[in-house]
Amino acid sequence: MATTYETLRADIIVAMKARDSATATILRTADAAIQRSSMDLNKDIDEALVIATLRKSVKNLKDANSEFAKGGRDDLIAANDAEITILNKYLPQEIEGAKLEALVDQALADTGAQTRKEMGKVIGALKKYPEADLINFGSASKLIQSKLS
Repeated sequence: MATTYETLRADIIVAMKARDSATATILRTADAAIQRSSMDLNKDIDEALVIATLRKSVKNLKDANSEFAKGGRDDLIAANDAEITILNKYLPQEIEGAKLEALVDQALADTGAQTRKEMGKVIGALKKYPEADLINFGSASKLIQSKLS
């Protein structure tokens, strides 16, 4: 089975042959970001690097959307949403809902945290779980805060 990066590179070629310049540009930008991350970190391109870079790109686009919303720039929001949709195809599905709550409950039990001051312990425990790369820590943080006094 091809890696996420190999799939992305192959999809660039498919988009170029289909003359889908918008998709090709988005995928080329993602490819460049992955290569830049590889050089900056001085490490080979692997699955973890690709996923981390794509997640960061999606997060930056979502952050930009909130700023664009304040400025009433619906055209830019639509463009970013299209880019987010394309990039999300290459990301594994994040853990949400009941499964995320179960992991948070397990981390709370493991750490014995009772107050918000101990939130760092809980986040640290979550980061050690095998599913850590699928956890949206923003959502997990809000959930942890709601459970701690």
